[in-house]
Amino acid sequence: MKFTAAIALFLTTTAPAVAQETILYRGGPIVTMDGDTPQTVEAVVTRDGRIAFAGSERQARSAAGKDAAIHDLAGATMLPGFIDAHSHFTVATMSAGGLDLRGKALGPVTDIAGVSTAIRDHLARTPASPGRWTTVWQFDHETLAEKRYITRAELDALAPDRPLVVLHVSLHGAVANSAALKAAGIDESTPVPPGGMILRDDAGRLNGVLLEKAMFLMLAKMPQPTAEQKLAALDAAQDAYFAEGYTHAQDGATLPPDVTFLTSPAARERLKIDLALLPFSTGLDALLAQPDLEFGSYRGHVKLQGIKFVLDGSVQSRTGFFTRDYKRGSPEGHHPWHGEPVLSEEEFIAQAKKVHDRGWQLFVHANGDAAIDMAIEGFDALGIKAADDRRPVVIHSQFQRRDQLAAYRRIGVGPAYFSNHTWYWADVHRTNFPAEVVDFISPFRSARAAGLIPSNHSDYSVTPLDTRFMLWTSMARVSPTGVVSGADERLTAYEALQALTTGPAWQAFEEDRKGRIRPGLLADFVILDKNPLTTPVEDIRNIRVLETVKEGKSVWKAITGP
Repeated sequence: MKFTAAIALFLTTTAPAVAQETILYRGGPIVTMDGDTPQTVEAVVTRDGRIAFAGSERQARSAAGKDAAIHDLAGATMLPGFIDAHSHFTVATMSAGGLDLRGKALGPVTDIAGVSTAIRDHLARTPASPGRWTTVWQFDHETLAEKRYITRAELDALAPDRPLVVLHVSLHGAVANSAALKAAGIDESTPVPPGGMILRDDAGRLNGVLLEKAMFLMLAKMPQPTAEQKLAALDAAQDAYFAEGYTHAQDGATLPPDVTFLTSPAARERLKIDLALLPFSTGLDALLAQPDLEFGSYRGHVKLQGIKFVLDGSVQSRTGFFTRDYKRGSPEGHHPWHGEPVLSEEEFIAQAKKVHDRGWQLFVHANGDAAIDMAIEGFDALGIKAADDRRPVVIHSQFQRRDQLAAYRRIGVGPAYFSNHTWYWADVHRTNFPAEVVDFISPFRSARAAGLIPSNHSDYSVTPLDTRFMLWTSMARVSPTGVVSGADERLTAYEALQALTTGPAWQAFEEDRKGRIRPGLLADFVILDKNPLTTPVEDIRNIRVLETVKEGKSVWKAITGP
């Protein structure tokens, strides 16, 4: 089915409503997230997938009636279901069959030799077949002893005849062997696309490293899973989110084939989690050609949320765009280097205007402060003001300057921050930038003080899909070496929970549908074994998800027993 035909079908069909039983939840702390300070209730009643009552147990029993099912929390804590502010849901449907260098069964990979061994062992387990590529995920050169990318020559020694691609953890770069480069039509004469980098070795020969837009030359030629394969992976992908307490997921850069798949009747029939799609701006023209295309409304459990633009790259890969130089120079070793934009400001404004004029929401990836300047200047060029309630979201907003907070407030930007960087890459960032710059990574508290409504995200698969770890990193802001990045930006437990519930709900225009426990809202809950509000900071990341409830139905439970 063609892309436009699939979208047309998506617009005209909806899933039928299913009546559900009345359930009374009681027996443990129920944190409503309804308000600026923590509030708890004794009991909650749900009916037909929505919250009918929240308050005292005595009143709840009266509201529920004698035939209600009782869900005894047995001391566990219930909260609104977590809302994914930014991740890549489609990665969860694509990564099966590849090699995950962060896989628990693999153990720590600390050098190039370890990477090579892991790939060699994986290749031995997956015999070659015609047209089959091998994909390796979660490669991070900064965690290796050599602090460099694996090379084309090293990959050729492992797989001389079959296409092999190693994807950088940032999803902003890849390393390809000779067979993959040949299959993608990339050779020594291939021009470097604007906003991309094709790295070479000391002899001037391609070393296999493709960054930013150059990576898309490879991705465009890689075979994609079929719709049947993706459908088979859909349940596992949803379970991965449900296991973290998410009842709402996002696919943060949806390519046309995945828009077609995820909005298809077959996928919508399988979807239980609410899924917001951000079609990537590279497919914008096909979407704009459909005058009746609607964004912001669910069809079943899926909706088109807004259009995703990428203005710069990854700071840990030194492709983020800054007003200051990287101390370590460019990925190619050039000095001075402050990164470069993926899109020119003129291109961004021209494309964003088309989106804005259609009334669609703008989502902009910007890590470095120069990229954030581009986003602000683009929004200003479109005349967006907070009073317009357009809620453009700047994804990551990592290395924001203090003066940019006031511009966000004036425009009405929702910053989607990324606290996990303080653990995974703050030590790396300190090798490039002064402490005062690194300490302002994801400035949650300053943003709140400026009147902004921030969210927090994992950017899965860039960091693991672990909600309690995200709570902890936003509260502790510490690196593996014990260095705290911005103690003044640490959040309280309640504020950290807001960044996973009410904050992302507002950014997605769903604050009156989810993110709180209040009558009339969806009966979306996560049940935890401990109350984050009373758990010491050092133990937050050890809290377990016991159960996830979507619209009154249990969709995931932890395995318990001896």
